[in-house]
Formats: sequence, C-alpha cells, structure tokens
Amino acid sequence: MNTTMNSAEVRFLLLPLPEFNMLPFGGFLDKLRFSADDADHSQQRHCSWQVVGLDKGHVVSSSGIPIEIPATPADINLCQYDYLVIFGCRTARQAQQQAQHYGALLKQAAAQGLTLISIDNACFTLAELGLLNDHKVTVHWRHINEFSHAYPRLEIASEQLYCIDNKRISCSGGSAAIDLAVAILSRHLGQTWAVKGLADMLVDESRSQLHQLKSRQQILHHDRHLGRTIALMQELMASDTSIAQLAALTGLSRRQLDRHFKLHFKLSAHQYWSEIRLQHVHWRLLNSDHCLANLADEVGFQDSSYLCKVFRQRFNLSPGQLRRQGKV
Repeated sequence: MNTTMNSAEVRFLLLPLPEFNMLPFGGFLDKLRFSADDADHSQQRHCSWQVVGLDKGHVVSSSGIPIEIPATPADINLCQYDYLVIFGCRTARQAQQQAQHYGALLKQAAAQGLTLISIDNACFTLAELGLLNDHKVTVHWRHINEFSHAYPRLEIASEQLYCIDNKRISCSGGSAAIDLAVAILSRHLGQTWAVKGLADMLVDESRSQLHQLKSRQQILHHDRHLGRTIALMQELMASDTSIAQLAALTGLSRRQLDRHFKLHFKLSAHQYWSEIRLQHVHWRLLNSDHCLANLADEVGFQDSSYLCKVFRQRFNLSPGQLRRQGKV
C-alpha cells in the first residue's frame, strides 16, 4: 500500500465479477478519478481505489472486454479500505453462482467493517450469502420480480437508483453508478469535490436516489399517464392488481386508461400487461434455470399449465422448446 492511498480521505476496493457490465464500472471509477485530484492528473489524493480479484490476470466484461486484475486478497489489507464495491454479473443466475467463489472475501470484508456496495446484479451475490439480511436493497427494475421471489424476506427499495442503508449500499447499475459515487464522495469530501468533473464527463447534474427515469416511459408522445402505468406494470407483475386498480393509481378510469393504450399501442391495458408478463417469462426461460411454476409466480399466473398455453399462443412454441433451443 503506497502512502498516497493511506493518506486518502476515503478508500475503495473495486471487485468486478465475471461478465460485469462496463458502464457502471467505468462510470463509478471515472467519478472517483475526477474527484481524487486537484487537477485532472488522476492522482489518488483525496480518494483512492484498487481493483481486486480472486486471481491476478484478467476478468472479462459482458461486452467481451477484459480488464486487468492487479491484486488479490493476499496482496491487500482490508482494514485499510472503507468500501468494497462489487460489480455484478450480466445475469442474476451468474451472480448467484459467484457467491460460492467470492463468499469468503465478501464475508471477511463485512466482518472487518467495510461497507459493501452492490452494483447491478451483485445484489443477488450478497443476498445469496445472507449479507443483505435486515437491509433494504435497490434492484434493477428488470430484475425486481426475480429478486423478490428468490429472496422474499428482503425489503426492496423500489423506484430508486440507489439505496444507502448503513453498511450496505446498493445501486441499480448503469449510469446510476455515477450518481451513487457522487453521493458517497459528498459524505467524505463535501459536495464541491463530489461533483468535480461532472462537466468533463458531460453529465449535467447528479440525480437523487429517487429520480424517476423518463426513458422507462417508452412513449414517443411523452404521455405521463402511460409512463407511470407501464412502470407500475413492470413492478407489479406478480400481483393480483386489477386494471381498474392500476388506472386508479395513475388517476384515470379503466376506460380512460384503455383509451390511452389503444391510441399508442393498438392494445388494451390488459393486453399490454399480458405482453409484458410473457416477455418477462421469455427472457427468464433463456437466462435462468427456474421451473415454469416459479416463473408463473413471478408474473402472477396461478396455473403454470395456463401460462404454458398462453405462452405457446404468443410465441408459437412451448416454454420447454424455447429453453431447449436456447441451450443449443
């Protein structure tokens, strides 16, 4: 450990898991870099970081780009760091499987008092190890149902970019990692240093943890009612919420909501929600080993046989056929 790292006001260990996503890794690291030095020399003065892995060499990202792993747990003293930032795998299944490989390191870091930060699907790794028990967690909106069914006792902080809960911090991933880095750095370095470099990164401003993504609306005409309804549909896939109740949550009647959906999608609200659910099952069949009964629970189908029937009607093949094709 060099003296610069020892004298830094806040110190990070960065742990990219196999097939980690480059965007949150690069965004988080670059925010540290801009805040670390008085100028743009990338010197680790005010904050410091070290990339670590189980073995020296390289770890390959989900885009196929490898990054170098210069240090292993044997090369570092965990007590000299404040945060261990884990960048999750491309899929939840991969992240869960990595728990057996990285469990010793993560548990040791927690025991040493480091704050554990899960980025993207790393929340599945920590949850699998029991390291999120009694903590709130933010999950990427695409994986909320998957996470809640795998770990029903854990409380999800829904509709948040990140969640800071004492010694556990979670981030939904993507560019939200930049916002999280700003929030953490502001605690240690103050707001001025925390936002330093955002203009260089072509970021207008840091977003709060409760920021609502406009891009999730997926509506060219910026229909706020549809945007809110679609977000609720994605979050409530497993519930028995009716379309009428959904409409009420967005301040519309059932008839008005259907009118909005038919105008933009040529589908009723019920038909659109069914499509969201079936697309979720399609993706999960290809990216998990969960049985159809579990997937039916995730999307609010009481009967897996009925789900199989509806799925075949929509995709012209059964769930089993799709899964077998995906393994070829």
